[in-house]
Amino acid sequence: MNIKKIKTFAGLAVGIASLALVFAACQPKNPDIVYDNDGEDPDTSNVVTINSDIINTDTNDDTDVEEEEVYEETKEGCVRSELTNEWIDEALENQRPIAVMVDNELTALDHYGVNQADVVYELMNSTENGRITRLMCLIKDWEKIEQLGSIRSTRTTNVMLSGEWNAILVHDGGPFYINDYIGMPYCNNLSGGFARYSNGKPTEFTEYVTYEDYTNPKTGKSFNGLGKRIKAAGYSTEYNKYYEGKHWHFAKGDNKIGDFSDAKAVKDVDLPFPHNKSKLKYNEDKKEYEYYEYGKAHIDALDGEITSFKNVILECISFTQLDKNGYLTYNVTDSTSHEGYYLTNGKAVPITWSKDKPEGITHYYYKSNGKEIELNTGKTYIAFVPADSWSDLGLK
Repeated sequence: MNIKKIKTFAGLAVGIASLALVFAACQPKNPDIVYDNDGEDPDTSNVVTINSDIINTDTNDDTDVEEEEVYEETKEGCVRSELTNEWIDEALENQRPIAVMVDNELTALDHYGVNQADVVYELMNSTENGRITRLMCLIKDWEKIEQLGSIRSTRTTNVMLSGEWNAILVHDGGPFYINDYIGMPYCNNLSGGFARYSNGKPTEFTEYVTYEDYTNPKTGKSFNGLGKRIKAAGYSTEYNKYYEGKHWHFAKGDNKIGDFSDAKAVKDVDLPFPHNKSKLKYNEDKKEYEYYEYGKAHIDALDGEITSFKNVILECISFTQLDKNGYLTYNVTDSTSHEGYYLTNGKAVPITWSKDKPEGITHYYYKSNGKEIELNTGKTYIAFVPADSWSDLGLK
């Protein structure tokens, strides 16, 4: 044993002995709790316990041992979000999310409020214009929305996707193809009439969702916010009879998919969206995939942060083109074999997926064992990769 290690163990022994004296002094009150000097019961939520099992006494091993974070089942006044598994106020437990259509054309940038989304879908919006994509952002705690968008029209597929979350769909119109879908009993939607900002852009790129009412300081025009709009429409803010239950299964701790036999390391994802040039790049420090498009990092103008995700789901899916203008519907409920990938922590595993009815929950399964996937706690990005360009998907 070298001198450096002897000093380290000597210091460790003194530290443990000192802690023992502190604990011994507290024994008259309660042997299980460390008390403050005034004898009052402290807040024990931040008390750190020492586990002697993790102290490395192998004198030939210089490797630092990391203690795995303990998964909390309960937290006073909070519940785990069914969208991210993160802690949220218990008052939000039964609140329905909203699903907001966000324009993803270069002219629509910078986006505002996208980083507030719990789940973000990216879908080809048209077969024209380089298969331009549009985002659909699901948000559980929508009362915190200051400015989100800009928003644009919806498509048939987004009506079905918002339905599987029992979400209120927020958009600005859409082609007549959506009419039968919007009319379905499971669909609640708010179309147009949101805040118009004077941002120097054409009208179609000036509309944003706000929770509070908004008055444009330049034009003097006022617009009702999301709170009033939902109430005026008579929509329930809580889950209704069309809610099929929680969408995801979450791991209790870290889901180490890298242990799967078919797992592979993936640091970069190149999506076959020629117009947007969408990419995901893994950040080792954050352990999240960061979103890029148009050749640069996607920065939310509201918080100045890059958009990033703990979980990534890539779906191979066919579509039906509806007309020569490029309008389409994804075949979300067809019976063909559905391939995909689930990515987290820099690893990817093959998956399959299925959706049994338009408003039904999409279920994802590990290809290796057929079990439903478990997501890690955090935000999720889902890309619909057209089946005819699935082979162009780049996982590096």
